[in-house]
Amino acid sequence: MQVDVLSDKELIGQYLAGDESALESLISRHKDKVFTSILFIVKDQALAEDVFQDTFIKVIDTLRSGKYKEEGKFLPWVTRIGYNLCIDHFRRLKRAPMVTTSEGFDLFNMLDFADGNAEEDVIMDQTRTKVRHLIDHLPEEQREVVILRHYSELSFKEIAEMTNVSINTALGRMRYALINMRKLIAEKNMTL
Repeated sequence: MQVDVLSDKELIGQYLAGDESALESLISRHKDKVFTSILFIVKDQALAEDVFQDTFIKVIDTLRSGKYKEEGKFLPWVTRIGYNLCIDHFRRLKRAPMVTTSEGFDLFNMLDFADGNAEEDVIMDQTRTKVRHLIDHLPEEQREVVILRHYSELSFKEIAEMTNVSINTALGRMRYALINMRKLIAEKNMTL
């Protein structure tokens, strides 16, 4: 069976049976989402790489110890480990993280455009910078939901479980994040 068609559960089983390449496939499958969510929290490439490595060291230790319980939620579990390690890092520094993400009214689709010409790339970079600036001004709970929803692509149910709130609270935080971002756009007379 090809590795790319194996489920996360099957890859974990193969890894635990001694197939190191199964772990590599699992990491490769999820690295972009996990790394991006870490990078948006810490805002530093080198630090994000360190936290990413620490995340997967913790994943490996948990898998090897038999403490991981497969519930079809490998990505949310790994994302939560990365998130917690970021928070631990900032607690050690005794300062709050500067979190950046993008915005919710179809802007996410704009930010995912494929290759364009140089002018389009410059415009997209400017748009990303503006959106990140807007997100920086959101309350922490709202930033968190936006990151987890649009960069880690977690469902609101998964976000609710990860942040220990109800689904309605997670949805409300996203709604208020969008409202607050629209207000900031109007106040600053921004064009995106």
